[in-house]
Amino acid sequence: MPPRAARSRALPSGLLLLAVLAAQALGTGPALAAGADRTADGAPLVDGGSYLLGSALDGSCLGPQYDGAAAGTPMVGADCGRLLSRRWQLRRTGGDYLLVNTADGRCLTLDGPGHRPATADCGTFPDAERFTISPAPQGTYTLTARGIDACLSAPGNTTQGTAQGAAHHRCDARPAHRWTLTRTEPLVLPNPGLEQGADGWTFTEHTGTATNNPHGGTRLAYLDAGAGYAVSLRTTAVTAGSHDLSAWIATGGPGGTFSVSVNDTVVRTLTLPDQPVYAKYTLPRIRVAPGDRLTLTIGSAPAGWVNVDDAAVAPSAPADPVVSSSDPEVVALFDWAKTKANSWVQQAGATGVLDMDENHPGGTGTITYDTTYWAGYPFRSAFYSRDFAHQLVGAHLLGLDAENKTMLRGFAASATEANGLYPVWALDFDARTYGAIDYRGPNRFVRELPAPFELVQKAGEAYRWTGDRDYADDPALGAYVRNTLGPFVTRHPGPLDNGGVPIPQATSRSIFAGTASYAENATSTYAEAGDALGAQYQAYLAAAGLAEARGDTASATGYRKSAEALRSYVNSTWSVDRRQPGEVVHGYDTTGRPITGWGYEASVLMPVKQLLDPGPRRDGFLAAVDAADSGPERSANLEAYTYLPDAFFANHDGTTAWKWMRYVYESVGAQHASGQMLNGDYPEVPFTLLSQTVQGLLGVDPDAAAGTLVTDSRLPASMGWLQAADIPVGGGTVTVRHDGGRASTVTNTGTRTLTWEARFRGEHAHLTVDGKSRETRTRTVDGVTYNYATVPLAPGHAATAAVTD
Repeated sequence: MPPRAARSRALPSGLLLLAVLAAQALGTGPALAAGADRTADGAPLVDGGSYLLGSALDGSCLGPQYDGAAAGTPMVGADCGRLLSRRWQLRRTGGDYLLVNTADGRCLTLDGPGHRPATADCGTFPDAERFTISPAPQGTYTLTARGIDACLSAPGNTTQGTAQGAAHHRCDARPAHRWTLTRTEPLVLPNPGLEQGADGWTFTEHTGTATNNPHGGTRLAYLDAGAGYAVSLRTTAVTAGSHDLSAWIATGGPGGTFSVSVNDTVVRTLTLPDQPVYAKYTLPRIRVAPGDRLTLTIGSAPAGWVNVDDAAVAPSAPADPVVSSSDPEVVALFDWAKTKANSWVQQAGATGVLDMDENHPGGTGTITYDTTYWAGYPFRSAFYSRDFAHQLVGAHLLGLDAENKTMLRGFAASATEANGLYPVWALDFDARTYGAIDYRGPNRFVRELPAPFELVQKAGEAYRWTGDRDYADDPALGAYVRNTLGPFVTRHPGPLDNGGVPIPQATSRSIFAGTASYAENATSTYAEAGDALGAQYQAYLAAAGLAEARGDTASATGYRKSAEALRSYVNSTWSVDRRQPGEVVHGYDTTGRPITGWGYEASVLMPVKQLLDPGPRRDGFLAAVDAADSGPERSANLEAYTYLPDAFFANHDGTTAWKWMRYVYESVGAQHASGQMLNGDYPEVPFTLLSQTVQGLLGVDPDAAAGTLVTDSRLPASMGWLQAADIPVGGGTVTVRHDGGRASTVTNTGTRTLTWEARFRGEHAHLTVDGKSRETRTRTVDGVTYNYATVPLAPGHAATAAVTD
């Protein structure tokens, strides 16, 4: 190991983690309320504790409609899920409690017409916000607003986006008046980055703290080479849960260990390789009960130093799809991606660093994190719109739907008039604070034209996977969609004339003034670029689907016509250089000159977004993309390559897509172009491998709200069969298996009947379902002819469709 500094306990400014967190982690925490009541499992109600309020009527949890943060937001009963807004902090006041929403800091109140529950700034309605909590049958409680003698009653679910309020009476034993109180707290590690010196850690001989090679902040723990040395960090669980435990570790030789114990019994361990660049190692799915003692231990390597820093906790993924295959590589790829992707999830309600970046490695303060995950550089405490858009489907496959919705709403809320209707480029993990390194003011912040449209597209995609009505009905998301495809487009004109086709433009090379493309390494100054037009095209299609879900057929028709007009214009005019008719134009500079050749993202995202018509021209363009990213002008960073599988899957070439998936996976252990991490520790990499396995190789295309599922095998010839079990779709799961391109099996492991459309490329003499002959039906999609069968699948049932010639 490099020379080490003496141990020190000085605390750097900017990374002052609140002392209460350390106290809570060590098992002290907030004091119990005097004479506190107890929950159904006998635990006392805790003054300052965070709780879910579950209705005894229908099991739904109380929270603000559409996750709204404004005062006066009505309360609704909704899926308890993981949204921070579903959590309420009990604050003792005399003999009563305030119920303070953990997400927005506002108090629950029964003031207003019919005493319906809503939020208000604490102190606004003192008579209606102080609740007496009284025991009720079956381990439940009643909550009475003391000043107005009104009972908190279940408001019902949201139906078509409307809260169904209930009349309020004095509390009695009816289910609508009774609530369960379930405590929910983050699992807090004391001093996880050693910024408070040795506090909370245990050291054997030949170990200690140092300052010479930190991963983040200013300090680290070290272990000298040799046998039997260890450093460990212990915490006590306040509530039950399953967690993924991580640490950043660098090693000067193989043979070190990273393990976790629960109540002094080792439950997971891994052996560390020789890796002098810090890498993030994760021990997944560690289950704890209240009061359990959890210990992270790093053991020494026989012949090399070990450095450790920045331990972290992520809630384990709610979903756990399992891949099996004749090809062990795709199984290993998927298993690695699941663990790595979920390690980037934040604990809602935890206190974490604010605005950590290259200039402020210790951050500038602390904030309460919302339900979010990392999307961007791991040395910046933020998630980025571009990365988030590309990670959304992979996140859904892990069950991170609450995170997706929180992050999307955060970006939508940032698209203000002051910001020119642009969403900001990055948000801190509270999903509200603009990332300081990328936002310097309303006229100087990073913005790139594809991003606003990609966020619209992803709202539609999230709706298709989840069936969550909020994506269609939330007024704030709806306003974002309308603004982005309306006023935003017209407010960003430029020098080019597109003959009446509305296309926004940006004329700067500075990302802080706004650029037309994601291709930040382009040699030309784009006014328009293919990645932005492709994103705009997909945004129109997504908006049409969301409008249709609301029953707004006129808007849906209008958006579809706009999509068709844009794609027609691109293929007939915009992408055609009359001087080079064989080339595909991927952009125009500010003088109106068409740009052909290799344009990085400006080129790649045109086929990703299915902007180009099928045929030899598109095929040639894809071949050129494949060659360019294999040649001397190839992309510098691995995350750029994560678009390539999408490009080829979207255009029916599973063989080339799989080639690039393998390239990405084989590169995860190499050093990243930034020099600050390994490629595999860029979050976009694992998230996209997840989506490319399910969406790409298996061709899974759901419409959860409609209860339909389309499959289309895109397996390469080298892969005999592939199966993914427990794929989350809507409120249930499905298992999909393809045997090459000639047989497919789907199992409905959910609770609703599904209609499965099994597609097989080409025209075949016979099509069977469960061995029985079916009429061979044919459809053409994007230039590809399919035979298909439509199969109803009841819950718990499976079917196999197959073709023969």
